Amino acid sequence: MTAQVDPAALRAMLERVASGSAYLRKKLDEASVRPQDVAEPGDLYRLPFTTKEEIRETPVMEYAAVPEERVVRVHASTGTTGRRTICAYTARDVEDWTEMVARCLRYTGVMPDDRVQIAVGYGLWAAGVGFQAGIERLGAMAVPSGPGNTEMQLEMMRELRSTVLWATSSFTLLLGELVAQRDLRSELALRIALTGSERWGEATRARIESLLGVRTFDLYGLTELWGGGVGVECERHDGIHIWTDHFHAEIIDPDTLGPVPAGTPGELVVTTLHKEATPLIRYRTRDLTYLYAEPCPCGSPYPRIGRIQGRSDDQIKVRGVIFLPMQVDTVLAEMTGVGPEFQAHVDRDAGGRDSLTVRVEADDRGVAGELERRLRDKIGLRIEVEIVEPGSLPRSERKTQRVFDHRVL
Repeated sequence: MTAQVDPAALRAMLERVASGSAYLRKKLDEASVRPQDVAEPGDLYRLPFTTKEEIRETPVMEYAAVPEERVVRVHASTGTTGRRTICAYTARDVEDWTEMVARCLRYTGVMPDDRVQIAVGYGLWAAGVGFQAGIERLGAMAVPSGPGNTEMQLEMMRELRSTVLWATSSFTLLLGELVAQRDLRSELALRIALTGSERWGEATRARIESLLGVRTFDLYGLTELWGGGVGVECERHDGIHIWTDHFHAEIIDPDTLGPVPAGTPGELVVTTLHKEATPLIRYRTRDLTYLYAEPCPCGSPYPRIGRIQGRSDDQIKVRGVIFLPMQVDTVLAEMTGVGPEFQAHVDRDAGGRDSLTVRVEADDRGVAGELERRLRDKIGLRIEVEIVEPGSLPRSERKTQRVFDHRVL
């Protein structure tokens, strides 16, 4: 399944790539594809895929499709899944990103009189500085508190009366728990929490909204695709609108690499239309989602993808069954008396038999049996549940690791 494809825009992008990027020109030559060969939407499938490994291993200026003097900035991924991915930006790339972030803010109801506390990383990480530019473009006040330092975060919320918090779901949850413990909610002016950069589910949404009294919105983005803010939920909270005036989206089967129908989960693949410094040709994001077939009732012209369910390269097979963290999120959201945070640990005994243990926070250890039953029904595996004290699982201002595979494969 692919969003609507504009062959003329694709041809123009390929012409820029073929003339500017030595690396991508070679990829197109090896695939025997020329820009003029793209004449109809179906020609998209003739283009070669690009992977994160290729971008990591290729010097950034060898991959870039513009001369070095046109590069005004670089950003890099967090390196959570391996070596950092470095991407370059021209002035237009920065301008386009700024407008996309501002659009995200408008979709979530952020107004020029809001005060947005940016509790994410600055520097190389493509988050803080990009978000701040979009906030300032909108005309709202940016409070660049950065990641970590919970005491300072709470101080800024009270002192400056921040109305919007922008942070990872893990860090937002941590701040919400501290607010509840100290009975600070009446001192805060928060009304919106914007969160992304890691997969999070409805259980976490419900907990954050309960603790902080806010509406939460899921944002989508990745460093290779500008950064955070290239898609966002609208107020219906039914899928993430993606900015297809800047990139094409398609969903493929990660095993066969063929397209899948609308509504069928698969891997998100993106092709940029206007990105100048580090354009993407059918980039395999590894993010698992699906495309909605119908337009959103909110009236937006932009198509939707489902909230990210996991990553195709992070799927874990346990006794022949595929396990995804989102499956645990779904079960936790349906139960009362359990927290949204969890850890999944996969082990293998001396006899070669795999086991899966899920640690969940709860006050009542008696919920373990019911949780085991629901997880077994949902995933198709016998799973051992270990109940731990509320607040004992780690929270992080960055991405929180929730799946640990201890097997020697």
